[in-house]
Amino acid sequence: MRFKVAVLHIAVIAASLIFGTSANAATINLVGFGDSLMAGYQLPPGDGFPEKLQAALKAKGVDVSIANAGVSGDTTTGGLARIDWSVPDGTNGVILELGANDALRGIAPEESEKNLDTMIARLKGRGIAVLLVGMMAPPNMGGDYAARFNPIYQKLAEKHQVPLYPFFLDGVVMDTSLKLDDGMHPNAKGIDVMVQKMEPAVTEFIGTISTVKK
Repeated sequence: MRFKVAVLHIAVIAASLIFGTSANAATINLVGFGDSLMAGYQLPPGDGFPEKLQAALKAKGVDVSIANAGVSGDTTTGGLARIDWSVPDGTNGVILELGANDALRGIAPEESEKNLDTMIARLKGRGIAVLLVGMMAPPNMGGDYAARFNPIYQKLAEKHQVPLYPFFLDGVVMDTSLKLDDGMHPNAKGIDVMVQKMEPAVTEFIGTISTVKK
């Protein structure tokens, strides 16, 4: 009889641990913060990067919600001006993608770096994890500009000890079949490629974020 009671007691404890953990599990709330590449320029609703990434992660059993805070034409200066109110309280992590428009406009890389630096610091100061997404200067800007612009993401990732996904348009930038007629923005198939390539990095990033409510 005592043995049966002991077994029952152990079973109750095990169940309470399992169901207690499940009860405290929380959806990971991410924000995709960026420019038109994040916003889903000229794409139908649901075909943007955050939406398709969320769907891909959920299909693999990851409890995640990804808000789309992409603004077409945004620069790092614009991003810095809206970072506080575009990323709401309760956000667990931000996928930070900005800089493409800075490069297209020839903005000094030092200014872009400073803006990104401040954004990362503000987010971390709020206890929000950051996955930094790199960009590359277009070839027409010349080698000197690229030499100043391209390394800023690695520098910032090392400075702030945040993960870096080196190039947002990896696998898409050289394939015209994956871009819109403007030759710059990804089409729906391009977004699929971007999601497929970036998903492992985002999954790893999510793994560093606590899923238990405090």
